[in-house]
Amino acid sequence: MHTLISVTILTKNSEKHIARCLTALAPFSEIILLDNGSTDNTITIAAEFSNVLIRRAPFIGFGPLKNLAASYATHNWILSVDSDEVLSPELVQNIVTRNLQPNTVYQFLRHNYYGKRLINACGWENDYVLRLYHRQTTAFTPNEVHESIIRDGLTIETIPGTMNHYSFANTGELLQKLNQYTTLFAQENRLKKQSSVFKALYKAMWAFIRNYFLQRGFRYGFEGFLISACNANGSFYKYLKLHEANRTMTISLIITTYNWPQALEMVLQSVCTQTELPDEVIIADDGSGAATATLIEKYKATFPVPLYHSWQEDQGFRAAQSRNKAMAISRGEYIIIIDGDMLLHPDFIKSHKRIAAANTFIHGKRVLLRPKRTQEILQRKSYSINFFSNGIINRFNTISAGFLAGLLSRKQPNIKAIRSCNMAFWRTDMLRVNGFNNDFVGWGREDSEFALRLLNAGVVRKNLVFGGVGYHLYNHEVPRTALPANDKILTDTLNQKTTWCPNGIDQFIK
Repeated sequence: MHTLISVTILTKNSEKHIARCLTALAPFSEIILLDNGSTDNTITIAAEFSNVLIRRAPFIGFGPLKNLAASYATHNWILSVDSDEVLSPELVQNIVTRNLQPNTVYQFLRHNYYGKRLINACGWENDYVLRLYHRQTTAFTPNEVHESIIRDGLTIETIPGTMNHYSFANTGELLQKLNQYTTLFAQENRLKKQSSVFKALYKAMWAFIRNYFLQRGFRYGFEGFLISACNANGSFYKYLKLHEANRTMTISLIITTYNWPQALEMVLQSVCTQTELPDEVIIADDGSGAATATLIEKYKATFPVPLYHSWQEDQGFRAAQSRNKAMAISRGEYIIIIDGDMLLHPDFIKSHKRIAAANTFIHGKRVLLRPKRTQEILQRKSYSINFFSNGIINRFNTISAGFLAGLLSRKQPNIKAIRSCNMAFWRTDMLRVNGFNNDFVGWGREDSEFALRLLNAGVVRKNLVFGGVGYHLYNHEVPRTALPANDKILTDTLNQKTTWCPNGIDQFIK
């Protein structure tokens, strides 16, 4: 028996092939079998083999599970085998007699079967797979699906021999595995990749054409057609599930306000008209009086989503701390912050959801309303604004077009023209930099400094154009006496490349 290599196998209801798989591995002294909840005879069969050590774990993704199995091994050399794979005697002999090098990973030729028929077409071509590695040198990627051995800087060598892969015996097994893998693909790529119904359709059509015609699936009769059709279905459903997963993000809308209930009421009305509602709305109140509290209580009764009032004592302009307190009680995984004088286009939330991407924060634009137009809106308690409306500035910012937003929204590597009156980011990214800096007191720079720390932490800024439209009511500028002190904080963050502020949101999170 070979005493330098530990074999690892993941199983779940693998009784059909596990005996043949383990029999072929008899020359190895240790086999770690990590089971994910088998309900058939897999464990009973495996227990009959004296070189098998059985461990159990819930499903946490294929990559993490394979690394967990390797952690139970006695030896540093790991041979990773699937439970439906059978190594040929030639391959086993060449493995056990090989002079293995730690800086090398080893691959084998794999033959893929549907039932008892060898398939060498339609995406199931004979392929080489990396399966033998030194665990102190490398490991599997943490991917939940399509995991692979990390090979950066390592040599790849082929060991002669074949490994037979008995993946599916019938259509039912193929469809069952298809459903599992498409779900895992959607989970793993959620908000990392864009998807749509159209993308799912053309991916499916291209997959069938590629597999059946270009990769010669037609040469294998019924099996070739079935595999090509199932591969096309897999492409369709994984992108459709991804599209659905990207749309199920939970959103907290944070609205900052201070003693302007007339404007706040109009903002709340604009939230009610959204084509896609946020999951909750939190008013970040920087010390408003009773009129604001009364307004919020009135709207709570009929508001379409939970409405919360986060209030702090009036001690001057403390927008940073006010936002932190509101975000501390938020539950959404994605946070959109606006000012309490920003009226929202009906597709405002929808636009932000469409453009959201992992490790990215969004900066939206605004349409400035002139004093007279602002006064009319507050008096009438209604508004209708478009590209041709009177009394507006930044006219092109009135355009809301999903296709153009996806096409023309661009990354920006700095904080130029940044404003928090229309900004969105992931809660995890916000917590990574400890939210806004409570040291900011008085108007100015708290949003720039927050955005700068996000950039320093590696979060990408993206400007949303032709979407996320907000109409900014005119109001008199607040005093800017605090700017010198606030500029000093911003300059320090810039020079020191700071990512974390000591006086941030953490003090408000229980």
